[in-house]
This record gives sequence, C-alpha cells and structure tokens, in this order.
Amino acid sequence: MKTPLVQRHYRLEKFAGKGGWTFALIPEVPPDPHAWFGWISVKGRIDDVELPRCKLMPKGNGQLFLPVNTAMRKKLKKQAGDEVLITLYRDDEPPVLPQEILDCFELEPPEVYARYLSLSADEQHALLKPVLEARQSGTKEARIRRMLDLLREPH
Repeated sequence: MKTPLVQRHYRLEKFAGKGGWTFALIPEVPPDPHAWFGWISVKGRIDDVELPRCKLMPKGNGQLFLPVNTAMRKKLKKQAGDEVLITLYRDDEPPVLPQEILDCFELEPPEVYARYLSLSADEQHALLKPVLEARQSGTKEARIRRMLDLLREPH
C-alpha cells in the first residue's frame, strides 16, 4: 500500500464572499513544480467518505488546498469550521481505458495509441474525462472522435 501524503485532522475553511469555496488547507504538501499551476492529483478519504480523483489547488501563497464541494459536505454532514480526518494519496495512475475506447484505438494507426501512452497520467485523465462523463451514446461517440482527432495531430 502506498504511503499517504497526509493523514490527519483538518478544519474546513471557506473563502470570503458570496459563493466562496469550502476547503481544507494542506500546507504539508508542496506544489508540484512540473505540473500546471503546481496542482497535485490525489484520491483518498475524508472521514469515512471516499474522495475520488481530484486536485490539490494553489491558494496563492505557495500552499495547496483541497476543495470540498457541496455534495461531499452533504455526505460528510460537515461545513466550514468543522474538523475532518483527511487521508490523501498521490494519484499518478493512468486511467483504465474502457473496452470501447480500446476498440477505437485498434482502428487507428499505431502512433495514435502510442501518443496517448506518452501522455502523463493527468493528461490521460483530462483527455478521457469528457468521454467518460457523456450520458448519451451520440455525445460519447462525438467525444471519442474528438479525442482521437487530438491524438492524431502531431505535437
């Protein structure tokens, strides 16, 4: 099992102003100097609720924070000011490709799949996210075509 980046209690905070995000400041984890905006992809748990893949984001003072959205706060039954136990692991695993996408890669020249494999795990996840979020088959097909078009373009 991986060693967690963090495993401790944090107080939920809220950015000032209407619509301000609720978050947990995670000062122990430094920004990734090689990642866009210093983001770090993580997964783990908040209290007893699974935290799917998300990003630690820069606060602007060299520290990262974990956004805690409304849906998660409802599951936790917690708000700003409450304490939560956060366990985070770095998520640098590439996504598991659904069979329908693997089948599409089979129809492409080999360099298209090679280009996909050459991407970082974060880039692979970002490329697949719109496809996996599609609810209608026509939308999913269009997004797979767009993904393949992007991969066909030489970089």
